[in-house]
Parts: sequence; structure tokens; C-alpha cells
Amino acid sequence: MTDEKRLVIPGEVIAEGNDYLPGEWTEKRGDEIVAIRYGLFEETDKLVKVIPISGTYQPRRGNVVIGKVENVLLNGWFIDIGTPENSFLPVSEVPRYVNRGELESVLDIGDMVIAKILNLSKKGIDLTIKSRGLERIDDGMILEVNSNRVPRVIGREGSMVNLIKKETGCEIVVGQNGIIWIKGSNIEDELKAKKAVLFVADNIFAHGLTEEVEKMFAKEKKNE
Repeated sequence: MTDEKRLVIPGEVIAEGNDYLPGEWTEKRGDEIVAIRYGLFEETDKLVKVIPISGTYQPRRGNVVIGKVENVLLNGWFIDIGTPENSFLPVSEVPRYVNRGELESVLDIGDMVIAKILNLSKKGIDLTIKSRGLERIDDGMILEVNSNRVPRVIGREGSMVNLIKKETGCEIVVGQNGIIWIKGSNIEDELKAKKAVLFVADNIFAHGLTEEVEKMFAKEKKNE
């Protein structure tokens, strides 16, 4: 097996033998592992999986997401994170005491917020902003990519997003729902980071994508 990412289709055999373990969007059939989604094949330490490249966001407990406040209630906020299910941030999941009637001072309609999925149920999705790095977004830049392209934007163990952070000096939070926040010391750095993120999202099939991004930054430095 190689590190090369390739496009696979449902039913395609992507690994054979008992040395490999089935990961996300794969299925074990006898001594073969087959894809059950259309997407990119990836293998890490004998664990094989498929990264879907299309479709809607599938929320999971523990996911960091970015959303917009849609409504303020007496006991919390409805947050749009791009799912059919309602997403709710209870006032109990805010890291400080909030008086009744003062919820707008924490989050108001239209505000963007970084949150984490606390729980999934038939009633909807519960969010929290109690952990470090979860907060209202007051400045910077927001952009959106297909949520299924998020793994490539992040890279293996954060390699791609860390490269973009290093080259631009920007703080970047990639929500698993495809909403991305970029904050730099100036608009030029933010635009540079945005360009790189969109380049990755638009070229998920490319081989040597990290090297291509490095070349792009090197060219920009040369032209400065």
C-alpha cells in the first residue's frame, strides 16, 4: 500500500489480507476491504478509509464546528451549523454565569461562534463553548468549503493547516462542517491564507499537494 490518495467508488476493493483494518466508509468482506462511499482512499498504519468528496455534513460528537446564531431564547441559542437538525447551545454550556434576559450580551442573532458538538439525539444537536478555543468570532475572515474536503484542508495530523498557519502567520480554525475562520495581523495575510485554503479544497485529487502549496508560498515571497 502507498500513501497516494486515489479516487475510489462504492464496491471497489481497496485492500486485501488480514493485515489491514477497515476504517470510515469501508467494509470488511472476507479478506477484502471495500469502499462504501465515493471518495479518496487513504491508508495510515494499516488502517484504510475513504474520505468522501461530496455530500452534506454528517455531525459527530466532539466535532468542532463554526455556526451562526439564528435565534436567542431564554435558555440558550439556536445555532446554524449547516445541518437539517436543530443545533442548540444551552446557557449552561457557556463558561460564565449569564443573567436571564442578558443572553444577547454573550451571543446575538447573526454572531458567528466556534463550538463543539456535545451530544446528538433525536431532538437535535447540543453544543458547548466551555472548552479552550471555543468562542464568539469578533473579527477575521469567514469562508466555506464542502465539509467533505475538510480532511485535506487539515492534512494528516494537521500538516496542511499548520503549513498555511506558518507561512501566513494567521490563526486558522477549520470547522468540521466546512466553515473556516482565518484571523491575521492584517488583511493581506488573511487573503494569502484564504487563497491557500481554497487552493487545497479545489485540488484534493492532486498528488504532492503539500509541495504545490509550498511552491505557491515560495513564489509569492519571491514576488514581494
